[in-house]
Amino acid sequence: MGKVSRENQTALSDFHLLGLSAQPEQQPLLFGIFLGMYLVTTVGNLLIILAISSDSHLHTPMYFFLANLSLTDACFISASIPKMLANIHTQSWTISYSECLVQLYFLILFGGLDNFLLAVMAYDRYVAICQPLYYSTAMSPQLCALMLGMCWVLSSFAALLHTLLLTRVVFCVHEAIRHFYCDPRALLKLACSDTHINEVMMITMGLMFLTTPLMLIILSYVRISCAVFGISSSTGQRKVFSTCGSHLTVVLLFYGSLMGVYLLPSSTHSVDRESRAAVLYMVIIPMLNPFIYSLRNRDMKKALSKLFGSNKTFSPRQ
Repeated sequence: MGKVSRENQTALSDFHLLGLSAQPEQQPLLFGIFLGMYLVTTVGNLLIILAISSDSHLHTPMYFFLANLSLTDACFISASIPKMLANIHTQSWTISYSECLVQLYFLILFGGLDNFLLAVMAYDRYVAICQPLYYSTAMSPQLCALMLGMCWVLSSFAALLHTLLLTRVVFCVHEAIRHFYCDPRALLKLACSDTHINEVMMITMGLMFLTTPLMLIILSYVRISCAVFGISSSTGQRKVFSTCGSHLTVVLLFYGSLMGVYLLPSSTHSVDRESRAAVLYMVIIPMLNPFIYSLRNRDMKKALSKLFGSNKTFSPRQ
């Protein structure tokens, strides 16, 4: 692909998103399916937040981070699906250059927050199970706020770095993104200038922001497993594992699909398979999270029942 001058970048005003299907007869079905999933996801995660904030019994570190995870999931899906639905509705498949950069920033921001929050929640379970006497100290409100702040800072840094690096890339005009959102790897394939720095930073930051939280999660669960197998009572073992089951299920689904998109070599899978994996971790998993955390959690069931069964509200405990 030939080089183009920096001046030619001004001719690029928008990209063409190919979406999930080029068949016109499938568009109404896709619109209905994704609108339904988007509404279920946003309503479900907002209900989790309301249930936790309205029940003083859930004002603990575990539910504090769960509420933030629910907020992140609602924002994560909102960064891509509304634009996709608007494109299907208007039959206009374009996204402007500036809109693409903004979308990319928020996708990386909230995707990074998901990673870090899952790691912090695993650490919370490790301290609660393996170091119960130090739990109130290790997971004090001040330290929880500090950990949440660090998650935001690191995720914002990664999102801003990727976005700024992308502004230096010169794109070929009249090119299409073979995705339903502004995927960074798909964008770099459209470049007419050198993208070596972008590719190196994408791999480096991907390893740091994917592998590091995953290693922390694995380490936490290894320690938890060692502690659980030291319990002689099978009832006690099941009780401990039940407190981690929901989180572990979300971790397996999230990282399994994420690695299928970004860590496997591009030669091993097609663009269609990438799109299906992206739908899994960007849409389906955020939609399932409220069900996973509420259906298997007695406290969440009680809080949701109280939320629906009474108009009485509770002010958050200070």
